[in-house]
Amino acid sequence: MEQENEERLKVLLKRVDELPILTQIKDTLEEKQKLVGGLIEVIPYQDALIICNEEGKILNLKPNIIFDYDYIAGDCIVVGDDYENAGFKSLTDEQIERLRADLIRRSYKSKDKNSNAFKSYNSKEQENEL
Repeated sequence: MEQENEERLKVLLKRVDELPILTQIKDTLEEKQKLVGGLIEVIPYQDALIICNEEGKILNLKPNIIFDYDYIAGDCIVVGDDYENAGFKSLTDEQIERLRADLIRRSYKSKDKNSNAFKSYNSKEQENEL
């Protein structure tokens, strides 16, 4: 049964092969598991947290976000770190802008079917989306 006063969080949702979008989610384990498609893993990310599928690589989910020597597989969300209360909180407007740009920069770019080149997001599209 859904509670009317259930807390909602402002997060960035990053689906594979898509630009990150700002959305609101219920602050429940079930909602987070639904978004990432399975068990959740929480990873520190700058001054926030990435919530991803704990078994993303084992399940051979597509790469999504690239880091120096590692990557996040499958859909994920970026949420604020409420370390004082050992939980999650909404992202601030400043975090949304900064982290969204970083996610776009780190996004895995799949190969264009018509060439051997990797496609990249159109810079005009990035500016308009931010």
